[in-house]
Amino acid sequence: MADGMDMIATLVAHEGLGQGVVDRAREALVAAGLETAPPVWIDEGEAVDIAFSGDRALARSAIEALALPADLFVLAQANRDCRLFIADMDSTMITIECIDELADYAGLKPQIAEVTERAMRGELDFAEALAGRVALLKGLDEAVLDQCREERVRLMPGARALVRTLVARGACTILVSGGFVPFAGPVSAAIGFHRQVANILHVADGKLAGTVEQPIVDAARKRAELLGAIDALGISPAQSIAIGDGANDIPMIEAAGLGVAYHAKPRTRAAADVAIDRGDLSTLLHALGIPRAQWMDD
Repeated sequence: MADGMDMIATLVAHEGLGQGVVDRAREALVAAGLETAPPVWIDEGEAVDIAFSGDRALARSAIEALALPADLFVLAQANRDCRLFIADMDSTMITIECIDELADYAGLKPQIAEVTERAMRGELDFAEALAGRVALLKGLDEAVLDQCREERVRLMPGARALVRTLVARGACTILVSGGFVPFAGPVSAAIGFHRQVANILHVADGKLAGTVEQPIVDAARKRAELLGAIDALGISPAQSIAIGDGANDIPMIEAAGLGVAYHAKPRTRAAADVAIDRGDLSTLLHALGIPRAQWMDD
């Protein structure tokens, strides 16, 4: 980091990042009245840092106005010392919404998926939406949980590289999901999280009972898990990162030192400090200044 410059603007474009794009970004910062250092490549042609001093929001708006073909991350140097990483599961660490896929086995996917989408956009109360959707699954054979996980669940590209690299660098990692334990447990283990938190589905006589254990894992619980972990680890909030895609993730994203929106709904993106709109989850490693040579294998 350049002397006296505690902020960093990072551009990431895995399909090729030209010097012209980098120069335009730096020129925009200078035009906004910010002092900058010469760009430093993290991985040439892929990711570059421009250290600067000054207002973070001003820097972000100045570069965003250019509509560059890259993901932009404007963060404090302190955010790069990640000691806690907490992540949503559905549509963030995996490619699907588990409850929608379970509904497909019950022949109810269109109805339930519509409710899921509205809840993700923040148009519905999460607890009520969850209860209503789970009630519709009453009577579904418990064995379908394993079948759905094996047939439908796929890890999001970059998930393992991201989490395993952070773990190797000393971060505590937690998967927090408004979904269900039969999915979150195996997903957490496959990716490499230290632990997971998710909802427990009630089962009676080998079939789903249509209810979940209370209290549920909702937006407040996700935020509480983040704050509790910060306290337990004795770290600065700046050393925490939270990532998600839906409205249910907003409170933890806002409470984290660095809140990340991943291919997110508009409200979630607006609430986050930074957003990944183009790349996969490994993009966050470049945002943290970690070159590919130091990534753990995906």
